[in-house]
Amino acid sequence: MLTIAHLSDIHLGQDHGRDDGKRARRRAEQVMAYLDALPGPLDAVLVTGDLADQGLPEEYRQVAEVLVSRHPVFTCPGNHDSRSPYREVLLGEAPGEEPVNRLHRLPGADVLMLDSSIPGQHDGLLDEPTLDWLDAELASGRTELPALVAFHHPPVELHLPYVDPIRQFGEERLERVLRRHPRVAALFCGHAHTSAATAFAGLPLLIAPGVVSTVTLPFEGGPGISFDHPPMLAFHVLDEDRRLTTHYRALPLRD
Repeated sequence: MLTIAHLSDIHLGQDHGRDDGKRARRRAEQVMAYLDALPGPLDAVLVTGDLADQGLPEEYRQVAEVLVSRHPVFTCPGNHDSRSPYREVLLGEAPGEEPVNRLHRLPGADVLMLDSSIPGQHDGLLDEPTLDWLDAELASGRTELPALVAFHHPPVELHLPYVDPIRQFGEERLERVLRRHPRVAALFCGHAHTSAATAFAGLPLLIAPGVVSTVTLPFEGGPGISFDHPPMLAFHVLDEDRRLTTHYRALPLRD
């Protein structure tokens, strides 16, 4: 059995007039402290993008401090991230603008973190080099094990006016790759700042809630983006039959 924590959209550096970004950091620290205080271990913590708010090097230095954990932490960029400082500060690599894609091998599964960001834009796309990389990695190595694929932008509409115009497009190419590889058990993403579950390419697509804020549905009323909802995260449990169960957890509001 594999147990994974999933969070997204911590936006370190975001203030919107609220304590010069301290609020965003407090929320992210609260989530990470909750995970570190769990009595049992997690196989991984996935953070699916928008780690920084403006993609600045000093924001990634905060990210590096906040995401320290006793559990393995895997990340991918979002539309608010910048690839060069992300690589330089978080990965210790030379700066570069190529997509940041990573394969992580857990004892019971492969986790592939993909870069769906488009530099300078808020919508998303998995470009051809990324899809070629995904296709090759899924076809090689430990093909007897399940694979979990994560990225920032959801490749489907979620019926959210703030999010749907800047979702991941060109999704038909991703679908073709996924359908070639039955070892893929589930897809994870963020970007929507809401807890949601749907399907894509015949697979579960689980959307992590936002840590820094929550996007509400039109029929809920309100401003559409709420900074009053509590920080949230998801737990995904993959059992021996490759059946995935997701639990969403809201933490006590401390703002």
